Amino acid sequence: MTKTHDIAAANADRILVLDGAMGTMIQQEKPDEAAYRGARFKNHPSDVGGNNELLTLTQPDMIRKIHEDFLHAGADILCTNTFGANAISQADYDMTDLVVEMNTESVRLAREAADAVATPDRPRWVAGGIGPTNQTASISPDVNDPGYRAVTFDDLARAYGEAARALIEAGADLLLIETIFDTLNAKAALFAIDSLSDEGLTIPPLMISGTITDRSGRTLTGQTPEAFWVSMSHARPYSIGLNCALGAGEMRQHVRTLSEVADTRISAYPNAGLPNEMGGYDETPEETAEHLAEWASSGLVNIVGGCCGTTPDHIRAIADAVAGKAPRKIPQKVRHMRLSGLEMFETQGADAKEGAA
Repeated sequence: MTKTHDIAAANADRILVLDGAMGTMIQQEKPDEAAYRGARFKNHPSDVGGNNELLTLTQPDMIRKIHEDFLHAGADILCTNTFGANAISQADYDMTDLVVEMNTESVRLAREAADAVATPDRPRWVAGGIGPTNQTASISPDVNDPGYRAVTFDDLARAYGEAARALIEAGADLLLIETIFDTLNAKAALFAIDSLSDEGLTIPPLMISGTITDRSGRTLTGQTPEAFWVSMSHARPYSIGLNCALGAGEMRQHVRTLSEVADTRISAYPNAGLPNEMGGYDETPEETAEHLAEWASSGLVNIVGGCCGTTPDHIRAIADAVAGKAPRKIPQKVRHMRLSGLEMFETQGADAKEGAA
């Protein structure tokens, strides 16, 4: 039995737990510029502080320990330290030549940690994380030139493809395209991954996770959760879900909406509440877990975890809160037409026949 089948079987029996916030845990370690550089990059010409993905190469023990802490807290799925390990994001640090190594080593570290605690009865999985980059294909960065774009679809596809190839070849069990604020960026990622399939690579299951940026209930580029699902559904992902931007209290209605329209598994990993005036997160593990326990009891989710501000204590509380609760039942595939713009357009029954006429 392959690991792909293992995770599907395990997820059919129970709600799986994703890990928490890598960035939050790195911040708690307070690495300085010298720690980011390590000996290898001591003379690198650009500042590298804040390049969390570089720590995989310069401080591997730190990253491995964070993975281990989340595993011991009850995580079933580890996300690699690769949120910004792509050529577009790494250009800020003049480190685009390290993208393949960052992704490869990140999978290796996560795999070592996961395999050390995995058992036949309780396997663990490694999700290769693919962040949204720091550019958007749909919005101009210049208010005086609405048609201008700082990045093209092809630029994004190349960057995503390079990162995804490294993650796949290093042995990631899943690919997690996450924190999607621009659906066009995500489509570039899906196009790149599909192109890798055309080259003969075996593509692991895809987890796709968008972000609702505020209480408007839309992504940054204006899509509702329903339209976001329709835009992504052609990829037949292992899961669709939401993460970041909102705490669980604000995210619930959008998770419910996705649960009502998506014919695949639902993932949700909210922040530890909304950020305070200092940019920190104050929601306690018990508060976050109480929300996610209710989601589980209401049959909304298949995979849960934590985003910004969540620590191993949050993941432990979440894992305990959803233990024994049944995962959401995956509905039958929809057999009528759905189209996506900023909102979902749907035809069904007599309306569909009238439209065809």
